Amino acid sequence: MFRNGSGFEVKTIVLGAALLAYPCGALAQHGGGRVGGGLAGGGGLSANNRASGIETKDDLGTFHEIMAVQASNEQKIAYAEMLKRTAVAGAQLKAFTDQIGKENNAPEIATHDKTLEDALETARTLNKKFMEGFSEAQKSGLKEITKRLTKTDSELAQEAKALDQEVDANAAATQMAGSAQGLDRALTNFQRAQVDLGEEMSIESNSLDVAYNLPPMKASIKFANQPMAITTSGVVSKSTAEGGQNTFPVELTSDMSDLQVTVADVLRDQLEKSDSCGERIAIQTAVLTADAPATVVEIQLHFERWACFGRDTVNEMAEGNGTIQVKLVPIVGADGELRLAAQMGRIDAQGLMGDSLRSGSLGDTLRDKIAESLSSIVRQGVDFRAALPADARSYATLHRAQFQGTGSGKLLMILDGEIRVSDDKLAALTSELKEQSSINQPTRPELTAR
Repeated sequence: MFRNGSGFEVKTIVLGAALLAYPCGALAQHGGGRVGGGLAGGGGLSANNRASGIETKDDLGTFHEIMAVQASNEQKIAYAEMLKRTAVAGAQLKAFTDQIGKENNAPEIATHDKTLEDALETARTLNKKFMEGFSEAQKSGLKEITKRLTKTDSELAQEAKALDQEVDANAAATQMAGSAQGLDRALTNFQRAQVDLGEEMSIESNSLDVAYNLPPMKASIKFANQPMAITTSGVVSKSTAEGGQNTFPVELTSDMSDLQVTVADVLRDQLEKSDSCGERIAIQTAVLTADAPATVVEIQLHFERWACFGRDTVNEMAEGNGTIQVKLVPIVGADGELRLAAQMGRIDAQGLMGDSLRSGSLGDTLRDKIAESLSSIVRQGVDFRAALPADARSYATLHRAQFQGTGSGKLLMILDGEIRVSDDKLAALTSELKEQSSINQPTRPELTAR
């Protein structure tokens, strides 16, 4: 668990000293007026009138430096989420390391490595976005610490890449263990730099007191003769208590990359048709990408319309190629069930095919079949309650779901919900979370800020 070092306390003392030494100037700044207004107007205290002997100029200079880089409320929220994701990455690294050395364990190692890769990518992405949101004053005042944090991020990426290569090559356990240790050191340095950054911005890094990491759960499904796996992992955050009820926020992440690979074959099975007298549809390509909070299916298809005259005469009435996009939005119903709502997006097609897609039955049929097929896959592979400890499932509620992309183009589904238990069941639930979790405190060493 992180703890705050003396830096935050020192800044508080400096800030307090500045206010005590020169309250008029501080209040003028807070109210939007001119700093040092008392002296300018002739009514303020002069330096010679102060019994303390503290240099006002030095105090106010330090005060202004602190205020210039101080985090906004929005930044504090983003910082807490950034630290949380880094802790989750540490938990996934521990879970991966636990798998090394077990015999005949290559599939599990690969699964944990994939989960670790996603966690690291999320942590690094949030870290980058956080720094990109700095004001000009923050960029200037935090230049040195952000430079060090950027350096640790680069080292973290290098170590992660080295470990991924060894897993892909099915390297010896001792070799992977050595790389995992290198990654652990890089992640520790990365996390320490984040804590130091928070201290510089006057943010107390106490947001990671307790987090229970849920081990990855792999769902192997088969749809339209296409086997695929959806792996779900997540974290249960520390509880808040109110009125005899204890609430544990839950966030799960499901890896949908197998569906991305197989989506074209899945949709060929569901959408293609070849009527002798009627419509013939062939799916050429299908791509599934994130458009948070939705996912978009883009399909290139070939369309033909044939007509029969008598028993022996068959004529082609129309033919063409086109592209359609269908947006799928996750919705959690009142019953807690997850489904996908479909909306027809861009249509690039001409002639009879374009008319049928835009205003005829063809567009509606394709949209509904796509939604039905992918909803079925999601229902089979993504189960909010099943990813939780058995005794927690009856107290768990799913509130929101959304798709999310990664920098590498991988599609994820994020599930947000909570576990609510009464005080008399709190101890039992906490014990079960600890037993099934690979972490009940952040795995990084306790850090003392500079």
